[in-house]
Amino acid sequence: MVHIQKTAVKRLAATLILLAALLGGVALWQHRNASHPGTAVLTVFCAAGLKVPVEAAAQQYQRETGAKVQLQYGGSGTLLGQLRAAKVGDIFIAADDGTVGDARKAGVIREVLPLAKQKPVIAVRAGNPKNIRTVADLLRDDVKLALANPEAASISRVARIVLGDTWPKLAAHAAVMKPTVTDIAGDLQLGTVDAAIVWDSVAAQFKAEAIVVPELSTRSENASACVTEFCTQSAAALHFARWLAAPEKGGAVFKANGFTPAGGDVWADKPELILYSGGVNRPAITELLKQFADREGVTVTTVFNGCGILCASMKTMGGADDPKFPDAYFACDLCFVPPVADMFPEAVILTQTDIGIVVKHGNPRGVKTIADLAQPNLRVGLCNAEQSTLGYLTRGMLKSSGLNDSVRKNVVVETPTADLLLTQLRAGALDAAIVYRVNTQAAAAESLDFLPIQHEGAKAVQPFSVRTSSPNAQLGQRLLTFLKSNRGKFEQAGFQWRGEEAMPSKDIKVPDWLKDK
Repeated sequence: MVHIQKTAVKRLAATLILLAALLGGVALWQHRNASHPGTAVLTVFCAAGLKVPVEAAAQQYQRETGAKVQLQYGGSGTLLGQLRAAKVGDIFIAADDGTVGDARKAGVIREVLPLAKQKPVIAVRAGNPKNIRTVADLLRDDVKLALANPEAASISRVARIVLGDTWPKLAAHAAVMKPTVTDIAGDLQLGTVDAAIVWDSVAAQFKAEAIVVPELSTRSENASACVTEFCTQSAAALHFARWLAAPEKGGAVFKANGFTPAGGDVWADKPELILYSGGVNRPAITELLKQFADREGVTVTTVFNGCGILCASMKTMGGADDPKFPDAYFACDLCFVPPVADMFPEAVILTQTDIGIVVKHGNPRGVKTIADLAQPNLRVGLCNAEQSTLGYLTRGMLKSSGLNDSVRKNVVVETPTADLLLTQLRAGALDAAIVYRVNTQAAAAESLDFLPIQHEGAKAVQPFSVRTSSPNAQLGQRLLTFLKSNRGKFEQAGFQWRGEEAMPSKDIKVPDWLKDK
C-alpha cells in the first residue's frame, strides 16, 4: 500500500513537472511572439495624399510578415487632431515637416522616419487648356481653382506659408475648398475645376500636368512615419516604419507611384547597431541602450574601451566595408574624434565631466595638487596615454605643467580605463590615481575623496557621432535622439549636461596644451 502511494505520488509529481514545463513553454512562446511583427495588428493614421503607395506597401508588408495593418485616411491636420483627442493608434504618417513638428509639440509622437520628399505644384488638366503658367494665372476670372483646407490638409498649410499675402486672394477666389489634397485632385481629374495646388506626387498619381513655379518649388517637405507616444507595441510599429522607409522595400513602392523616396536604412528584419563607446560613458548609457533596443526591436552591440584602443581598432579594420565597423561612436572626449573624422563627420556634444585626483577617504598622504603626485614613495596609477582618452589628457596636463617626468617616477600601474585604477586604489595597491569625477560617483564614492585638478584641460567633453555611410544611419540618429531625451540619466550618473551642441568633426582642434612640445 505504501509502495502504491509512493508510486502515485511520483506519477503526480512527474505530471505536474511536465505540465509546468508545457505551461512555461507556452509562456515563453507567447512572450517571444508578443513583439513579433507577424502577430501585430497595427493602426495607422495616414495622410490622404499618401494613400496609394502606403496602401500598396501595407499589402506587400502583410504578405511578407503576416502582420495586420489597419489604415485610416484624412488630412494631416485632421488626423493630428484625432490623435490628440483620442490618444489611440500606432503610427501617424504625416505629409509635411510642419505637421510632424506640431505633433512633437503636442507630445503625441516619438520616433520619426522620413519616407518620401514632396514639393507643392500647380496641377492642371492634361495639355493645360487654360494655359496656366504662374500663380497669378490662378486668379484669372476664367480659372476655376480648387484648394485644400489649410486647417485640415498639409499641402495648403505649406502653400499658405510660402505664398504669404497671395494666399488670402487665392482662398477668396477658389471655386471649392475641400478637406484633403486627393479631394481636389479628384475634382481636377473629373474636370470640374481647372487647377489645384497639390503635391507633385499627387499630381503624378492623378495623371495631372504639374506646373512648377518659383514661389512653390523652393519648398520641399518630408512625408514621414511617426510612431505615437501611446503605441503599446513599439517594436512592431517600428518594424513596419523601417520597412516603409527601406529603399528596397517601401521605398521601391513609393518610387513606383511617382514619389521621391527619402532614403531609409537598408532593410533588416532585426538590425544590429554597433556602438563603440569610451568606458566613461558606461554608467549612464548601459540601461538606456537596453531600453532603446527593446523599444525598437533591434540589437545594440556595444564595445566599451579606451578611445585610443577603439580608434586603433577602427583603423585596423581598413574602412567601413568591414561588417563590424561601428555605426555610431560615443567618445570620451573631443580629441579622439579627429582620428576618425572622415567616417564620423559630425560630433554632437552631450556631456562633460571633470578630471581629478582620487585618494582614499581622509587623504592620508595629503595630496592636494598634481605636483603632490611627485612626493616620495607615493604609488600613483594613471590611464595609458596610447589606449585611453583619460591617459592622453593626463599626459598632456602633466607635460604642460612640467611635471611629467617627476610624477611618472611614482607611476606603478597604467590601465586602459579608470575603473581598473579605482579597484586597485580600494584594494590598497595605490595611494592616488587620476580619474574622471563620474568614475568616483559610480564606484562607492563614500570610500574615496575626489580632488579637482586646477588646469584648463581638467575636463573631458563627450561627443556622439553617427557614421553617415552606415546602413543603419537613421537608427543611429534615433539612438542619439533617445539619449538626448534622457538628460536626467546622465546627470544622475554624475555628468554635466551639454545637450544640443554640434560641430563638424573636421573643425575640432587639438588644444595647445595637448600638443607635444
